[in-house]
This record gives sequence, C-alpha cells and structure tokens, in this order.
Amino acid sequence: MSAEPPRRETGHCVTCADAAVPMRVLRVDAARELALCEERGGAHRTVDLGLLGEGTVGETLLVHAGVAIAREPS
Repeated sequence: MSAEPPRRETGHCVTCADAAVPMRVLRVDAARELALCEERGGAHRTVDLGLLGEGTVGETLLVHAGVAIAREPS
C-alpha cells in the first residue's frame, strides 16, 4: 500500500501552478532555437524550442513557462 494520497489532475504544473497554453508559431530563429508565437488572445511571446527542436511557421505548440513542450496534432 502506498502512503502517498492519490493525485488529482488539475491541468496545471504542480511546481509553478502554470497551465500549458496553445500558441501558433509566427516566426522561427532556428540558430537560437526560439520562435515568436501568438496566443489565442493575440499576445506575442518568445518561446524556447530547445525540447522540441525545429519549429514550423503556422504550427501550434503547447507552451509551458515559455518553453514549447509538445506539438498539437494537425
């Protein structure tokens, strides 16, 4: 038996309480592994592509704390 209580999924990071946000890639700086992305509300953010490698203009990434952590399926 585990002494740890069951975890409840909240959709937020347990470390920082931030949620991952889908963002559309507008421009890629492959040399620096960065992308300029747009949130659904229109705000622009610089996103680190280091975990995913290359990014493609127009694709949607799942971004957490300024880092792309997954690609949304097309």
